[in-house]
Amino acid sequence: MHVEDIKSQLQKNNTKLVAVSKTKPNEAILSLYENGQLDFGENRVQELVDKYESLPKDIRWHMIGHLQTNKVKYIAPFIHLIHSVDSEKVLKEINKQAKKEERVIDCLLQFHIAEEESKYGFDLDQAMTFLKSAVFQELEHVRIVGVMGMATFTEDEEQVKMEFRALREIFELIKKAIFEQADYFKEISMGMSGDYQIAMEEGSTMVRIGSLLFGARNYG
Repeated sequence: MHVEDIKSQLQKNNTKLVAVSKTKPNEAILSLYENGQLDFGENRVQELVDKYESLPKDIRWHMIGHLQTNKVKYIAPFIHLIHSVDSEKVLKEINKQAKKEERVIDCLLQFHIAEEESKYGFDLDQAMTFLKSAVFQELEHVRIVGVMGMATFTEDEEQVKMEFRALREIFELIKKAIFEQADYFKEISMGMSGDYQIAMEEGSTMVRIGSLLFGARNYG
């Protein structure tokens, strides 16, 4: 599918496109950038830092992969949004590094909605307990702007739909209990190349698409 077709489809739903640029060379990213795409997602810190340093500074970089605490300091100066906050420990470290940079970093809480054991993330009870705690109140350099989740990798569309719906419900419960007055708590990051249309139907505000945009071409 052509990039413009995907974008117009997303615009009709007010869904933001994060172009997943991991492993892609700078020229492939620049090609999309020159067509107006500013949001790009990476899942490895070193690659993210290298690209930040060599590409236009108005690109909004998204960290979409599992983030280790010892790597947070490298992206803290510039990261636009961290999708993959999957533990209290990581959030505390992001807060610590953001404070050093004198900025507030926007984050999404990642929830485990898939059947696969390999997926990281909070469960709802855990997240609620943390968000109501004094510890969370003290984290002044992070801002929770929504939730993120990955569906099971399966051909079963009903299962994917059910998992996305579960994330939407988690978002709504947290919004009502914790962030009812916070306009900034509004993002539901779910949906990738294979399931973004289902995600949009279930209320995604942000999809992470790679292969559909860049193609399966091997940039050697």
